[in-house]
Amino acid sequence: MKIVSRASLSMMIMLVSLIICTTGYSSIPVQNSLAPMLKTVLPSVVNIKADIKITDINTLRELQKQRSKNKDMDDQDPGSFVSVGSGVIVDAKNGYILTNAHVVADAQTVTITLSDGHHYTAKILGMDKPSDIALLQISAKNLSAIQMGNSNDLKVGDFVAAIGNPFGLNQTVTSGIVSALGRTTLGIENYENFIQTDAPINPGNSGGALINTQGQLVGINTAILAPDRGSIGIGFAIPANMAKSVMLQLLEYGNVKRGVLGIGAQDITPELASAFNINDAKGAAVTQILPNSPAEQAGVQVGDIITSINGAEIKSASDVVNTIGFLRVDSKVNLSVLRNNKPITINVTLSDSKKRKLLVAQKDPFLYGVGLKNFSVLSPVHGNVQAVLVASVERDSNSWHSDLRPGDVITSVNQHKINNIDELKTATAKSGKELLLNVLRGSSAIFLVINKES
Repeated sequence: MKIVSRASLSMMIMLVSLIICTTGYSSIPVQNSLAPMLKTVLPSVVNIKADIKITDINTLRELQKQRSKNKDMDDQDPGSFVSVGSGVIVDAKNGYILTNAHVVADAQTVTITLSDGHHYTAKILGMDKPSDIALLQISAKNLSAIQMGNSNDLKVGDFVAAIGNPFGLNQTVTSGIVSALGRTTLGIENYENFIQTDAPINPGNSGGALINTQGQLVGINTAILAPDRGSIGIGFAIPANMAKSVMLQLLEYGNVKRGVLGIGAQDITPELASAFNINDAKGAAVTQILPNSPAEQAGVQVGDIITSINGAEIKSASDVVNTIGFLRVDSKVNLSVLRNNKPITINVTLSDSKKRKLLVAQKDPFLYGVGLKNFSVLSPVHGNVQAVLVASVERDSNSWHSDLRPGDVITSVNQHKINNIDELKTATAKSGKELLLNVLRGSSAIFLVINKES
């Protein structure tokens, strides 16, 4: 590597300055520091320490192994550990703080430390684990809140800064750019629409602020992709708009109760766009309609291409998941779709997933949650079998609790031989409070009783 001496470096700087002056660019202001902006933002980022009660036996055993190797941990409660993270004050008057749900989940006590060193015990107002957002509250005066930004305005290449408490180092600021937007299918959370940034994010940054150059909150730092615990420049933040949506539900209801549309969706690829005879390879193709779902009741069809939801553009199947996933039960949704290359509008009212399951269970109280398939085989043990194969069984269903399992072959209902699914359904509909099944399982045959009330 070529090394430039201090003297020659100074000469180069003078030369560059001279070139700037003589080419007419001397009037352009140079912003060489984030300090003025950070001065107002830093007090809104707090340290969080949560005493977590361990409920999982495997986690407890692993922690006990670590403590046996580390004498410094001997004085801690053997059934708990300390989770350290960050948080962002979003409402100074009410003391509201946003953070990650994984920082405070199962916490017995949560302690907030402000930038000036003052400590407060926080109350958990609510959390939403699928989106990894939690809302805390402290009772304190003269708090400084961050200004919420619009994360939809972010573009790849925008400068951002991450603020938090990595490895317990309070008020640490790192900077970088927005590396990507709309990151999904990472397996980090149930609902993913991450902002990816190369601003270094490390353990302890979770729940901290990702801000733009105006000092506005555009994301909540949540995860890193790294072979070891350190940052390699691939960090992820939950968009501020998603966090705000969750916060508003937590404030109003104390929970996030998501509505269900009841469809399966797939990205529109150039090949699919050509097959559907559409010009734009954007949107989400409906691949499945769940029975007794709002989508079925509203008339959504397989092959419809969703282009917008409540006016928000849909570019992919993930957009459908994330848009619907942050709308509450009973929300009215306006779907813009292409059907046979013609635009139509469908109005849908989202329902509770439990309500849909209840409707399905009422229609089929014995075999709801059971996947069935017509079955025919010439078995060396059972002979020529015409019956119904159990393809799947939903946990916590009546059938599951009655020991019906995938792979079972149903040959009779209430001691009447059945040969296919239609005969099975007909016999089941005539049953009273109990359903008696004769089932082939491996080389054996057994009877199972399914009760409506089980």
